[in-house]
Parts: sequence; C-alpha cells; structure tokens
Amino acid sequence: MDPRSWLHLLKIVNYYNYSHVAELRKMRLPQERRISPDAVFANSERIQLGERIEIGSRCHFWAGPGHGRIVIGDDGLFGPEVLITAANYDYDRGSPVTRQPMKEDDVVIGADVWVGMRAIILPGARIGDGAIIAAGAVVLGEIPPGAIAAGVPAKVVGARNVHGANAPTKA
Repeated sequence: MDPRSWLHLLKIVNYYNYSHVAELRKMRLPQERRISPDAVFANSERIQLGERIEIGSRCHFWAGPGHGRIVIGDDGLFGPEVLITAANYDYDRGSPVTRQPMKEDDVVIGADVWVGMRAIILPGARIGDGAIIAAGAVVLGEIPPGAIAAGVPAKVVGARNVHGANAPTKA
C-alpha cells in the first residue's frame, strides 16, 4: 500500500475534526437532533439550531466570520448538500475578490421549514415558519410563512397546507 494513502487519511481526519467535531463543541446543541456525521460547520458559535432539527449528508452551515448568524427554528429538515451561508465576498472591480471584505447578514429560518437537496440559502435570507424550499433553489431574500419556493432566485410557486388550514372544504 502506498504510504501517501495514510497521509491522506490523516488529512481527512483533520478536516473532519475542524469542520464537524470541534465546531459542534462550540455550539449549543438542541436536546433532540439528527445531524449527519459529514455535515460541515464554520463559525458555529454564531449558529443557533432549534429542537428536533434534521441535517442531511454533506450540508454546509457557514456563519459569518465576524457577526453573521444562522438562526433556525424547531423541526427544521435539511436535505443532502444544502448550503447556508451568512457571509459572501464583495466584488468591486480593481481588486481580487478574495482580498475584499466580506458582506455579512443574518440568515433566519423559521420553525417547521423543509429545505430540499442542494438548495442554497444566502446572507440576509428570511424564511417564514412552515415554508418549503425546493431542491436546487437559491434563496436571496424573504420567503413568507407557509410558502413553497423554487427556482434561481427562489420565487413563491405555491402554498403549503399546514395543519389543514388550507384544506378544501367538503361539499
């Protein structure tokens, strides 16, 4: 066996430690939770998770390096490979993007929200209680409570029947 394989294994263990294990230690974790072992967190002291949250495989939750927070209500469900970030680079001309300051804004996700596979939630997003974000959607702004949002950028395409509130009446 090639000895470089063992070095690569050490790199993977190190990455897992600083992006998952160490970050979870900095966070106040809810009593009831299901967090995939390959979920990745950054600046988790600024991440607040609600009770009974379920975070799927290869999700990335990146709070801002300075002040941008991620706040998620109870009963959130996040499909695989969801990205939530509370910071983004500025992009003024004349300077490389990586040398520009980051723009940070809180991401607030209400209770009972389902975020589908590979959705992206960007800084400043506000998602109301009971909303559904479709797979592959990119959320830039506000999604109202109970809305179903899809697309790039995400737009409301329907409404969720929450606890029978929108159920059709029987004749």
